[in-house]
Amino acid sequence: MKMRLDLRLSQKLIMTPQLQQAIKLLQLSRLELQQTLSQHLMENPLLEEVQTDTEVEEPEADAAEEWEQSQQSKGTSEQQESPESGKSEDAEKPDEISQGSWDDYFDNDRIAGGRESSPSNQEELPSYEQTLAKPTSLEEHLLWQLALTEMSDTEKMIARAIIGNIDDDGYMRTSIEDIAADAKVPTESVESALRQVQSFDPAGVGARDLPECLLIQLGFLDRNSVGTPARRSGSLKGSLVESIVRFHLKDLEKKQYARVAKALDTTVEAVVEAMHVIEGLEPKPGRPYFSANNYAIIPDVFVVKNEGEWTVLLNDDGLPRLRISPYYKQMMSGSLKEDSDAARVYMDEKYRGAQWLIRSIEQRNKTILKVVRSIVKFQEAFFEKGVQHLKPLVLKQVAEDIGMHESTISRVTANKYMYCPQGMLELKFFFNTALQRTDQSQDALSSVTVREMIKNMIAEEDTQHPLKDEEIAAKLQSHQIIIARRTVAKYRSEVNIPSASQRKRFF
Repeated sequence: MKMRLDLRLSQKLIMTPQLQQAIKLLQLSRLELQQTLSQHLMENPLLEEVQTDTEVEEPEADAAEEWEQSQQSKGTSEQQESPESGKSEDAEKPDEISQGSWDDYFDNDRIAGGRESSPSNQEELPSYEQTLAKPTSLEEHLLWQLALTEMSDTEKMIARAIIGNIDDDGYMRTSIEDIAADAKVPTESVESALRQVQSFDPAGVGARDLPECLLIQLGFLDRNSVGTPARRSGSLKGSLVESIVRFHLKDLEKKQYARVAKALDTTVEAVVEAMHVIEGLEPKPGRPYFSANNYAIIPDVFVVKNEGEWTVLLNDDGLPRLRISPYYKQMMSGSLKEDSDAARVYMDEKYRGAQWLIRSIEQRNKTILKVVRSIVKFQEAFFEKGVQHLKPLVLKQVAEDIGMHESTISRVTANKYMYCPQGMLELKFFFNTALQRTDQSQDALSSVTVREMIKNMIAEEDTQHPLKDEEIAAKLQSHQIIIARRTVAKYRSEVNIPSASQRKRFF
């Protein structure tokens, strides 16, 4: 085998690092973009945020300064004309400030906690966020009850380990054997401590599965107001509810009441009465103590009607407006010392990075506007009349309309929202498949419109005789919509609507 060197010419499409970063910037959501820009502001000294209210504040500051000087001169002339030389003007008019600026006045006379404090003391006060009330978590609530319980130190140690393994729903997902091995105690001690924890509020906490959680709550229902066991009444008599919870929860979920009544040798009415008792129980006892941080969705664009035409407005409120710092720009244009080559290289690199970021943000905004304007053009009937007139649309149609690639349209529409007269909608909402009609002369319907029709049919159905998927498909076909039963079941599950057997009401 002979080795040799050859020269070959070829062409390749290579994505530069700048292009890769621009694509990444394009698909960021609004929150992620804010975080990215804040990170660049901290890392790049040549970048600075444009303060839009600077021009408004300066005239107000000048006017306040002129008014202050006029008040000082007025107070000085009145003090000189005062006939009583033994009394100063400050004693007669304590509200007027004869010297110093208003900032000095408020800094010196600010009251905090009933005492005069200096500006340095003000900085030591806690921030507003530190003074906000924090909701009590489930773990804190259980530990508070544990501190009030008469138990030995060992038992409290085991109980704390159990509480630490309770999830947000209130269930203990760790086995007793694992807790006993970690705490190096017998399993009987863990079981005893677990029973004690299961007696805490909320009822059902510390259960290992749903039946145990419901049984614990049933135990609380069998106690009267003074906490002693009471006789069961109604559907609880004869442990009917307990039997259903232990052995027939699956049948109860499918509403197979006749099957449960036959297995327990009772009537369907008694099973329905027991079902109402079970419905009043809490399957997730930790729900009242679960607090999630809900963030409001801020739209990326607004679609409004102006003079009979739909207009797309970019929402740049809250996003920092970037520019290259004039100070560093002037420094780079000047002459640097000969021994500052490293500083010059650093400044050039940061300058190019700042220019790229500003251009990429401008290109991102232009691309979003192009895509949304194309969507509005295709879906104008939706903005005028509502969801029933939403048309089928795919990424390829928008890409061909504005002359971009489908992958670019997919990145633009990811995690971005539009606010329009129909509400707050994700850009992906407008892209859906088409369902054909039996009459080819009519336009195809979008899958979103068909799902809305299914929701309306189920909302108007008879609860004692709910519509089955075959019946819904037949009704849609009467509206000249070609659809299969399994497609109806798919759309029904997508909007979280249970099956006909689960929607059925007997009484």
